Amino acid sequence: MKENICVYGASSNNIDEKYIKECEKLGELIAARGYGLVFGGGAGGVMGAAARGVRRAGGYITGIAPSFFNTDGILYTECDEFIYPETMRERKKLLEDMSVAYIAAPGGIGTFDEFFEMVSLKQLARHNKAIVLLDLFGYFDPLVAMMQNAVDQKFAGDNTFEIFKVCRTNEEALDYIENYIPTEIDFRSKIIEEK
Repeated sequence: MKENICVYGASSNNIDEKYIKECEKLGELIAARGYGLVFGGGAGGVMGAAARGVRRAGGYITGIAPSFFNTDGILYTECDEFIYPETMRERKKLLEDMSVAYIAAPGGIGTFDEFFEMVSLKQLARHNKAIVLLDLFGYFDPLVAMMQNAVDQKFAGDNTFEIFKVCRTNEEALDYIENYIPTEIDFRSKIIEEK
């Protein structure tokens, strides 16, 4: 088995079924390419879909969630390993540390938070791993437009879209991760340059 890929995404079952089906395929592809899955441990939504896909394809699954989530079928019970940190902050750190790459699939506030934290940390040279914004069915188009607006108005750097990759398909996302070559990041030179 290669290393783990972290998938962030919605935990809600109220989303359109097309996202569920596509993220089950994402999970299958992750396992088929020899990666394990690390995720937030949820049984529902995009999270559960990715885990079911990995399970169906025979891959290894690590779920991470504080124990207060462990009620009434919220968590995916077929993980090979489940880690119960005390806090959400500890959960995010474990997801970060145990993964070689990150995929933000369609999701809500929690997914936005996780994606932007990984982008911010990479911009500050705290990690240099592949980050994918998986824009299935154009879900993230408004977010990408907002970020482009931030670049255009100089609130974000010209290299912002080099920090992560917007991918439209599962295959494109995994291809990017497998071909990713880390580049040196020096956030200090950018700050000095702007003064």
